[in-house]
Amino acid sequence: MEHSYPFAEIEPKWQKYWQEKKCFKVIRDEGKPKSYVLEMFPYPSGELHMGHVRNYTLGDVFARYQMMKGYNVLHPMGYDAFGLPAENAAIRGGVHPEDWTRHSIREFNYQLHQLGYSYDWDREISSCFPDYYRWTQWFFLKLYEKGLAYRKKAKVNWCPQCATVLANEQVINGECWRCHTEVEPRELEQWFFRITAYTERLLQDLTKLNGWPERVKTMQANWIGKSEGVEIYFPVAGRKEKISVFTTRQDTVYGVTYLVLAPEHPLVTELIKGTPDEKAIISFIEKVHRQKEIERLSTSLEKEGMFIGGYAINPMNGEKVPIFIADYVLMEYGTGAVMGVPAHDQRDLEFVRRYGLPVRVVIQPPGETLRPEFIPVAYTEPGIQVNSGPFDGLESEKAQEVIADYMEEKGIGRRAVYYKLRDWLISRQRFWGAPVPIIYCDKCGIVPVPYEDLPVELPRQVDFTPGAVSPLARVESFVNTACPRCKKKARREIDTMDTFVCSSWYYLRFTSPKVDNVPFAVEEANYWMPVDMYIGGIEHAILHLLYSRFFTKVLYDLGLLKYDEPFLNLFTLGMVQLGGETMSKSKGNVVEPTEMLKKYGADALRVFILFASPPEKELDWNDEGVEGARRFLNRVWRLVVRFAPLIKSKKELNIVARDSGAREIQRVTHLTIKRVTEDIHRFHFNTGISALMEMVNALYLLEIPSEESHIREERLAVLAEALRVLPKILNPFAPHLAEELWQILGGTPSIVNQPWPYCQKEFIEEDRITMVVQINGRIRDKIEVAVNLSEDKIRERALNQEKIKQLINGRPVKRVVVVPKKLVNIVI
Repeated sequence: MEHSYPFAEIEPKWQKYWQEKKCFKVIRDEGKPKSYVLEMFPYPSGELHMGHVRNYTLGDVFARYQMMKGYNVLHPMGYDAFGLPAENAAIRGGVHPEDWTRHSIREFNYQLHQLGYSYDWDREISSCFPDYYRWTQWFFLKLYEKGLAYRKKAKVNWCPQCATVLANEQVINGECWRCHTEVEPRELEQWFFRITAYTERLLQDLTKLNGWPERVKTMQANWIGKSEGVEIYFPVAGRKEKISVFTTRQDTVYGVTYLVLAPEHPLVTELIKGTPDEKAIISFIEKVHRQKEIERLSTSLEKEGMFIGGYAINPMNGEKVPIFIADYVLMEYGTGAVMGVPAHDQRDLEFVRRYGLPVRVVIQPPGETLRPEFIPVAYTEPGIQVNSGPFDGLESEKAQEVIADYMEEKGIGRRAVYYKLRDWLISRQRFWGAPVPIIYCDKCGIVPVPYEDLPVELPRQVDFTPGAVSPLARVESFVNTACPRCKKKARREIDTMDTFVCSSWYYLRFTSPKVDNVPFAVEEANYWMPVDMYIGGIEHAILHLLYSRFFTKVLYDLGLLKYDEPFLNLFTLGMVQLGGETMSKSKGNVVEPTEMLKKYGADALRVFILFASPPEKELDWNDEGVEGARRFLNRVWRLVVRFAPLIKSKKELNIVARDSGAREIQRVTHLTIKRVTEDIHRFHFNTGISALMEMVNALYLLEIPSEESHIREERLAVLAEALRVLPKILNPFAPHLAEELWQILGGTPSIVNQPWPYCQKEFIEEDRITMVVQINGRIRDKIEVAVNLSEDKIRERALNQEKIKQLINGRPVKRVVVVPKKLVNIVI
């Protein structure tokens, strides 16, 4: 047998075996516990990148482990295949988006097979094909029936580069989430999903998600942005109108010295009509409309405003305060009106300093006295009420409740809750997406496409030139149709849906991808759901995860699901970096998996990806690390090949061995089972591999006497057990090598059908100590050894640690000093 693991022969062999035998095909089995393991499905952009490899390898480790633990494991793969990259490729190269996407899917499939992932390929789906997006359209119609899909004219975020609108969640720091172009405001007729109908449930049900990272739950809570306070009614002086102002700081109402309306506020037009400055105010409003939202909300840019000539009455003290409009108030937040309290709000303080408005202190810090003319920074902490009429002397936090009660009693305000979350804008002015299943009829108005007429398919012949309207508008055979109700001439909706609509329910389609009369079989979904382990990037913490939770809750309310949360446990992984920067084709710092697979093989690439860093942290790529993973696999290969002939016929011991060498191997074997099991459960795959390396090192140090003796028999028996355990616990990490070693040892494939080994505690109950390993006096690693292990063995253990060998890197070792029960210092 070869001295190096011949991955180029072995890996294709087992990939073919798994595929032909359908080793990972799964069906519903009520007699077994289920485990639904899912990685966020990819956009097929041509080739895998290392971020994909890391994501899918993490999922594959957990799926294979769950299979060996006796679970009925659903582990599917598919493609989030609509979107701009395919359409942009069509524009650049004249390739139809469907052709480009199909080619990319073939490339992805080939590479995923090369990496040996345990997918049930019979469940593969692609969101861009009619058998899938038919059901995306079906969901749209269901939402429309429930009043959760609607159309309105609205100010939207327009990306000039992508030539389409974006949802609020897709605008990051004023830029398009995909191409980073600055976003422009436009007003268009658009379709929305009423996600705000589920705002409170989306917020409250975060408490159910105990298996989610706190960071992700916090991000979602902040995006939903719940604010509890009071809506106060400020009458307009000399008019019948009242201005509703929402505030979370009703304790500061006596400090109001002006009122600010958003320039878009519907009252502004009425209030400025006929005033001397009407034209100037309209000009200012137009100027503000040209600003981006990020500029208007910025805390670093100076705020601009304009007095509109009218006054409001503070209902608490009857005082007249001037009404301004200003660029820092948006209609989308609260009521579109803000009370200016400059002593207790920094933004308001900066505004009054510019426009010469008064400052009034109404909350004093305990034990201090603030003077309005000497306030450098607004005081926003709790304190004692002053200048607050009958509420003077109250602690401000107590005053909040008392003042709210007073306002409700007098009818001048009411307790209210506002949210930052806005409805989900789903219209897109591009071709490569699911068509919105709506028809417009001059007689009947908006008419949903009948369910039996789905899918509304994308036409093949299209001019993809982007513009202010969808390319579909230029396809007369698509646009012109008959009204389903009156049968007269009508026209189709020309917008397509946001690709996030397709990805908001794909995990359900995986449960029954072949059914053609419903989007998913209810009994299958209710068996497999919720997803037990969902794995993906932190960048989807708001967009995809929030939308998926919304979809699941709607389906729960429709009676189609037993669960109202889609993902029981969530793991978010770190990015793959090269030279400290995230790998990106645009930066030219991408390492192609294809090149690594040819040079090192799938198992070495997998082991490196798992070992180089804890999976939740960033991973810094280096080729030397992959080479180190290959060396480890070669050692495993040589070990098993060397001893397989000796141990094939040996029975394993079920009692504690008497010989010290045999007893040590028995202990190491069961300790490694324990460590790897715990580490996989915790997603500490890097330390699990480290435990495997230590086990292999210990097995290399085992000496087998040549003569027949009790010691020889015991050592061969414990070695037989260890070598039969090794491929099993190696399988999640390096499955091709594990299968081959299992076969060499006389086992029958597939190893994934073997039960996961269990740790027998009586074999590891031995006094152990942890010793520090130093190189030239600097701590580099730790080893765990038996209390009575000899100094020679301790030296060997320290020098054979994988990390230590890499750090020594072939340099001569001058001496090794062992300080009993404390440390090993290697001098190089």
